[in-house]
Amino acid sequence: MTTTPDRPLDRRRLIATLYIAAGALSTGANAQNRPQHRRRTANPPEQRYADRPDAMRFADDMAARRGLSAEWTRAAIGQALYLPNVPRLMLPPARGTAKNWRVYRSRFIDPVRIRAGVQFWRRNRAALARAEAEFGVPPEIVVGIVGVETIYGQNMGSFRVIDALATLTFDFPPQHPRAPARQAFFQDELEQFLSLCQRTGVDPLTPLGSYAGAMGMPQFMPSSWVKYAIDFDGDGRVDLWNSETDVIGSVANYFKGYGWQPGLPTHYPVRLAPEAQMDALLAPDILPSFSADSFAAKGALPLNGGTAHPGKLALIELQNGDPTLPGNEPQYVAGTENFYVITRYNWSSYYAMSVIDLGQEVAAVVGR
Repeated sequence: MTTTPDRPLDRRRLIATLYIAAGALSTGANAQNRPQHRRRTANPPEQRYADRPDAMRFADDMAARRGLSAEWTRAAIGQALYLPNVPRLMLPPARGTAKNWRVYRSRFIDPVRIRAGVQFWRRNRAALARAEAEFGVPPEIVVGIVGVETIYGQNMGSFRVIDALATLTFDFPPQHPRAPARQAFFQDELEQFLSLCQRTGVDPLTPLGSYAGAMGMPQFMPSSWVKYAIDFDGDGRVDLWNSETDVIGSVANYFKGYGWQPGLPTHYPVRLAPEAQMDALLAPDILPSFSADSFAAKGALPLNGGTAHPGKLALIELQNGDPTLPGNEPQYVAGTENFYVITRYNWSSYYAMSVIDLGQEVAAVVGR
């Protein structure tokens, strides 16, 4: 029952969110309480992409390719603003920066998210059960995703999507190790976003989202919205900002689309032999590449039934800071194909484990 979002988004929620974001920016300390000797730094002038010939050429080319009005497309892209902080946010950590699973996990597995997740599950028990029946994705995975992404809709982003996508299309940081591929990705997302807005009659200057252009409770990129967002509550429209039922069905549909296998664990505990062939085991990164027998032969024994796993496995390493310090030894699990599917949402084993752990914590409270 996959459908594309070819019906209007909820404009009232979008406009309300925009007003809320604007109000939050205006609630600083009263100017009278500021030291009088401090000089106020003038904000740099806004840079609109209407002044960029490359952006206007892109608008014309896109309009021709997609059968859109060139005037409408030029106006939309032309009103997008360059966001100077966004390119910096896309850069990876400096080489040699130690990852820390315990710190990363603590950002997402906390009482606030668990409490909100329990409420979300209890409100949507029927929709979660229906999604599992139709798509094979367990409730704890859906609940984990929505909790990690936006705390169940509490933080859906404050960037105008058009600004974020235009900035990453025309000013992606060239020093990024995968700059050409990533810039091409955001060019396509900008096209998908504008095409979606044009089809649904939404003002492209209105939607708010993340600094990367992700939208709604599940933080779908425009291409994911087009491909996987569905009307799961049957009201005749797709609404990932307000309809928790649509969010649940769309996330489950996303995972099914990426090959989720019902009943398959996401990972197994693993016991490493002293002579484990770590270089070979870690070479494929998070891509499942070893049979259970091959995995064990290289010195990594999957536990809790993992030796009978029918598919491929990957050795997942979760670093805990400087490994030379006591207590900072990495943790390891054997990731399955379903673990890999979770990383299609975000290419990170730390992200995937946080989704799994948050879902399990919430499930333990609701009695799953």
